[in-house]
Amino acid sequence: MAYWWHKYWRNIPNPFQPPTQPQQEQQQPSEQQQPPYPYPYPPIPPMIVYYPPPPPPIPPTPEDELSFLEDYKKFLEEELKRVEERIKELRELVKKG
Repeated sequence: MAYWWHKYWRNIPNPFQPPTQPQQEQQQPSEQQQPPYPYPYPPIPPMIVYYPPPPPPIPPTPEDELSFLEDYKKFLEEELKRVEERIKELRELVKKG
């Protein structure tokens, strides 16, 4: 993507190289050439995009929901066991300390 300064610096002659064209031709701006801009272009306003509403969720079948809840119950029971073990460890540390 070309920025505004690319066009600006492209039209300025390089002082370290001899001119490739006669000075008379360089001074006449062509009709297609745009004038250099010493300032940035104004910012582009943000686009407002309206998306359609999401489709309604498909309700799970009773079998799928039951299997999910059973797995979740097992997970929670394992977590509860870990929490109870940690509570016992902390009580023992408090009694020793």
